[in-house]
Amino acid sequence: MENGQVTWITNFIWGIADDVLRDIYVRGKYRDVILPMTVIRRFDAVLEPTKQAVLEMKASLDKAGITNQDAALRQAAGQAFYNTSKFTLKDLKARANRQQLEADFRAYLDGFSPNVQDIINNFEFRNQIPRLAKADALGTLIEKFLDPSINLSPNPVYNSDGSIRLPGLDNHAMGTIFEELVRRFNEENNEEAGEHWTPRDAVKLMARLIFEPIADRIESGTYLLYDGACGTGGMLTVAEETLMQLAKERGKEVSVHLFGQEINPETYAICKADMLLKGEGDAADNIVGGSEFSTLSNDAFPNRTFDFMLSNPPYGKSWKGDLERMGGKTGIKDPRFIVNVGAYCDTPLLPRTSDGQLLFLVNMLSKMKHNTPLGSRIAEVHNGSSLFTGDAGQGESNIRRWIIENDWLEAIVALPLNMFYNTGIATYVWVLTNRKPEHRKGKVQLIDATQWYKPLRKNLGKKNCELSQEDIDRIVQTFIDFNETEQSKIFPNEAFGYWKVTVERPLRLKGIDPERVYSAKEIKELKEKCERDEKGFPVINKIHKGKNVKADPLHGIFEATINGKRCIVEYEPDPDLRDTEQIPLLEQGGIEAFLKREVLPYAPDAWYDPTSVKIGYEINFNRYFYKPKALRSLDEIRADLSAVEKEAEGLLEEILGDRFGKDNEW
Repeated sequence: MENGQVTWITNFIWGIADDVLRDIYVRGKYRDVILPMTVIRRFDAVLEPTKQAVLEMKASLDKAGITNQDAALRQAAGQAFYNTSKFTLKDLKARANRQQLEADFRAYLDGFSPNVQDIINNFEFRNQIPRLAKADALGTLIEKFLDPSINLSPNPVYNSDGSIRLPGLDNHAMGTIFEELVRRFNEENNEEAGEHWTPRDAVKLMARLIFEPIADRIESGTYLLYDGACGTGGMLTVAEETLMQLAKERGKEVSVHLFGQEINPETYAICKADMLLKGEGDAADNIVGGSEFSTLSNDAFPNRTFDFMLSNPPYGKSWKGDLERMGGKTGIKDPRFIVNVGAYCDTPLLPRTSDGQLLFLVNMLSKMKHNTPLGSRIAEVHNGSSLFTGDAGQGESNIRRWIIENDWLEAIVALPLNMFYNTGIATYVWVLTNRKPEHRKGKVQLIDATQWYKPLRKNLGKKNCELSQEDIDRIVQTFIDFNETEQSKIFPNEAFGYWKVTVERPLRLKGIDPERVYSAKEIKELKEKCERDEKGFPVINKIHKGKNVKADPLHGIFEATINGKRCIVEYEPDPDLRDTEQIPLLEQGGIEAFLKREVLPYAPDAWYDPTSVKIGYEINFNRYFYKPKALRSLDEIRADLSAVEKEAEGLLEEILGDRFGKDNEW
């Protein structure tokens, strides 16, 4: 079907809202009726040729006492869905009685197959029927969707002479119409759009980043795609199209299966409906969602692994409820979030409960394939907090450490500001794989694409720019080239890691005995009674009696003289003087070299406890791409000051001149 016809049908359906729903709904609620009715009318048109066959099969199955009827009814319908009611929408159009129409319309909806029932229920469309019926708008709504000027059937409409009056609407065109309606509603309600609608330009970039680097290694076969926060399914759809196109260009035949999970009932219904409208019945069955299906606490695909995964999880959304359902921090048993390999033995990868976006990434990493040549490739959008939130040893830092030390992180791309509909914050695409090519192993690429964009002529919510085709090409090529440029920096994995070291200094108090050991109880009393004295004697809390113990001041073991004898002692640390140092893992000479250079010259009595050292990871984009603005020259500043002085003198003369002129008039 031509694009012009698709646009005409889309505009016609869009206009139904104003024609029928104005004064019954506010504009923001039109979608609650138009989207499910579009789905229902398409299903009605598709099922019309086999309606009688389905009714006959239903009667036959009932007569035979067969209860498991789904597969047989699908076969009779020739589709992945069916309707066993005796009505079609055309039958309902003729109803003159409002109450009878409402009852028959409900019976018609009840006749749909379970997968369509799931869509209708999550749209909560039955809740709209009383309102439409009361306003006497239900019949008008049905009549509008049956208007002879549009054809939502896959079969053409003919003129009396046998020529085609309206071409049939194939699944792809119907999917395009539905996606366009969803996009328009999202943009009209832009305050909510970003919750479930990722801009198509960002999705195209993500799809190309996971497919193009390995495009020449794609073989004919079956590939599984997954999105753990699939929203309306746009990412899965674009990813499928991208993979199919790349495979076709290389002469490969691939079969793609889509899997997704979505907690928001309406967006889940849109996603599943979109799959069915495109004729992808199997894919629709693999979309799981609704309010009881949180990806974090109720994994719909616990035993599956996937070839390609991409997602845009919610930012800054609390997952406290999920944590409680999972048993709390001490009771969590979900293997996705418990690492039990090597240095991470039984370590929960749990960020703070106020923001669970990194858990969606951990979920995807738990579903990687490890026994295939391509392994798995992942692209996920995050805001800046995933780069640096969390101190060493805390959940966010542990997740970054786990990812980077396993060498899964290929690159992070900084996107332009104001790319998304409902937020202007900085966003980043993480690209990960468990099959890094040789030249990328042990390295991470950071790409600053914040200046590569095209301004929009009209803002869409907070979205005021987009990635043009040239911008996407440039980012992907920068990723593939893997070269150091002004916008592309390459670092060894260790460059993002650091040791968090606690530096101690001895407690020094006035009036203490420097040649005796004080117990913990005595030290507590001394702290309350005695004043601190920077030049006083340090408080001893332990004397080592073994002869093999040697002084090691940097580790808090000192040599002292007590009663004329040489002893090895430990001092009580002063909590008020305690400090921490963040030392890069790439520090030449390690922790001790850093402390000897940066700490001991200023605090010779300082030490650290190696057992308290924690390793953290953070990725600070600004550190690597910050461009300080050149300071203005003194001549420029003087010129500005002179200009301001002259302007002020002129204003003063004007004011005083006016005043003196008025005085002279007197």
